[in-house]
Amino acid sequence: MKKNLCQLAAVITAVLMSALIFAACNTDTNTNGNVNVNANSNARVSEASPTATATPKYTEEQAREEREKAKTNKETVGQSLEDAWIHTKIVAKLLGDTQTPERKINVDVVDGAVTLRGNVDTAEAKTEAERVAKETDGVKKVTSQLKVVAAKTTNTNANKAKGKTP
Repeated sequence: MKKNLCQLAAVITAVLMSALIFAACNTDTNTNGNVNVNANSNARVSEASPTATATPKYTEEQAREEREKAKTNKETVGQSLEDAWIHTKIVAKLLGDTQTPERKINVDVVDGAVTLRGNVDTAEAKTEAERVAKETDGVKKVTSQLKVVAAKTTNTNANKAKGKTP
């Protein structure tokens, strides 16, 4: 019986030792694999297109749609994919910024040059719209033709005195 227990203990010890050795070898293999994966992914990054702001998800079809949308808003977008992508990003940023009245601002983009046109209510809104455009990737130049025009307010007291309701 003691002989069987000793043999069993020896077998279990051998199995455990083999598992530990295998685990140690397996870790080295994973580390090397990760290094290779990282090296390959870094190589792919360096092969990226020279245009920093273009994205593979932004297609010519989307660019065409953006140009059509811009045209209905009396805006100009150049024929390059990059110009349409810049326009899309600026308009989205202006829409998402509570300090800028995007619907009052026309955004023209031709060859990476952005022109902002329209009327805004405050100097802060003008400055913010200019900042948004300047900080957008791919923009080479920003020309602001924005005009600060005080918002029209209705004189409710005068209207009430005349019997009019606003």
